Amino acid sequence: MIAAIVLGAAVRPDGTPSATLALRVSHAVGLQADGHVDLLIFTGAAGTHGPPEAHVARDLAVAHGVPADAIRTETISRTTVENLVEARKLLPARAKVVLVSNRWHLPRARVAARLLGLDATGSGPPGAAPMATTARAILREAVATPLTVLRACKAR
Repeated sequence: MIAAIVLGAAVRPDGTPSATLALRVSHAVGLQADGHVDLLIFTGAAGTHGPPEAHVARDLAVAHGVPADAIRTETISRTTVENLVEARKLLPARAKVVLVSNRWHLPRARVAARLLGLDATGSGPPGAAPMATTARAILREAVATPLTVLRACKAR
């Protein structure tokens, strides 16, 4: 069994997925359709807007043909570390894990996963954002990584 943990991202004020969440879900749906993963675990609580990120992601995946029984959701987490801690509870025994997120986010997510005892690979869609947006995201990741490491160490 191979499970994809799809890391949460924002929901728009109208309850639809942000471009980031839609991109992550689309990538995960493709992995499932191509037979690379068996189970999709969507993560994320309700943020500033709308329903929980995990529910919006689930609904989008189902609309793209993923069977509901191939999906699990957790709606408690608000950070990358919390995404992983809560998703870990939903993993079948001995499941292999693929983290799904933006490519610039995967190095930090994989560090957190390893600190939490998950031997996870990563898979992210090719980016389509302008270079300046991507550069800001990478800088944010560099700053966020030490805090993520601390959170993951505390959550073990």
